Amino acid sequence: MSQSFKRMADKTVDRGPCAGCAVLFLQSLCPDVNLLSVYKDQQEGKFIVFKVIKLTLTDSAGGLGGYEILKVHDADPFLGVEVKFVDVAACQQFLESYSSGAVRQSLSQHACRLLALPEELTVETQLKAGTHILDLCLDKLELCLEHIHLSQPERLRDEEIDHLEQLLRSQALRPAPTTTAVTQEESPLPSNCFKFQNRVFEDRMLSAADVQSFSNGVGRQWKHVGRALGKSCRALKSPAIDNLAYEYEREGLYEQAYQLLSRFIQAEGRAAKLSRLVKALEDCKLTSLAEHILDIQPRE
Repeated sequence: MSQSFKRMADKTVDRGPCAGCAVLFLQSLCPDVNLLSVYKDQQEGKFIVFKVIKLTLTDSAGGLGGYEILKVHDADPFLGVEVKFVDVAACQQFLESYSSGAVRQSLSQHACRLLALPEELTVETQLKAGTHILDLCLDKLELCLEHIHLSQPERLRDEEIDHLEQLLRSQALRPAPTTTAVTQEESPLPSNCFKFQNRVFEDRMLSAADVQSFSNGVGRQWKHVGRALGKSCRALKSPAIDNLAYEYEREGLYEQAYQLLSRFIQAEGRAAKLSRLVKALEDCKLTSLAEHILDIQPRE
């Protein structure tokens, strides 16, 4: 491992120098959706696909400041996305999300919502740094980081990407739920919405960002939330919660909570909705965590 890379690896907590570049290749496996064609042929489609990519990277690289998209290009049948990571911490978080499948899940969920698809989008991905296919060595994190570090950016950001970024800045980038005041005189809630604290929120499948927020914030209460979810999820019936606690005891509370929601999503599929998690948090009197996941600003 190069000395420069070792110095960078020691700074995983700090916002250090550029960690390097990687190219994320994306291809829809659904016959009715061609991400490359949508991006190339329609101005509106191009913007939506770019937003899907941007939201996915924001979920998986520790926020907007963790990465920069340099170029989106035709790599038929794939759509290629060249990404510069601003530091090792952001790069490492992305690699861990990619390796766990969270990147693919996040991409699928954002695409399903923004492209108004009738069912979840199945996506094939490949990750490369230079000539190295990182999918072949994801179990060797340091090696992947070094390959990315050695693949430094060779170009500035494309003008097309600058234009798309400007369009995104003109609207809220983060997929904050649409909220409206509700009164008793209004019509019943649509089937794709739910009510929380007298507001209406768009219901959707749980995202990787939701899972991370929950795992970071729930602490020792994860078992109580699991039992609340277990009222309507057979996979979380007793003794599943205790088995999870035992199996991931050494990994700590974050991993136990993470595995809980992962088990819920795996078992429930498209029915693993945001509304069900919020209801479970309400039942456990964890409304502040529900507010955080829903991106509700704290009250004064």
